[in-house]
Amino acid sequence: MYRHGDVIIVRVPAIPADATRRPSAVLARGEATGHSHRIADATDVELFDRDGMGYLRVDCQSATLVHDEHHPIQLPRGTYRFWQQREYSPKGIRRVVD
Repeated sequence: MYRHGDVIIVRVPAIPADATRRPSAVLARGEATGHSHRIADATDVELFDRDGMGYLRVDCQSATLVHDEHHPIQLPRGTYRFWQQREYSPKGIRRVVD
């Protein structure tokens, strides 16, 4: 399991067959700053969506996940599911704002 700011990333065996491919290598955009959690070199990765969940396939040896306010992390070759962390407040459950 990996954590990059408010984004959680876990390995999964496969991407659902009916997932829709994303046109970019951005995992999530920060609401407060506008910065994004993104793969530095999108050449060897694919991102998908299904039912509000994101999926990432790293086809090269590793991919670097970057964000302007966090240290980069390396994701080794594999398949992952990712989502933005949520928090509870008296007004309801909301996404953690990065």
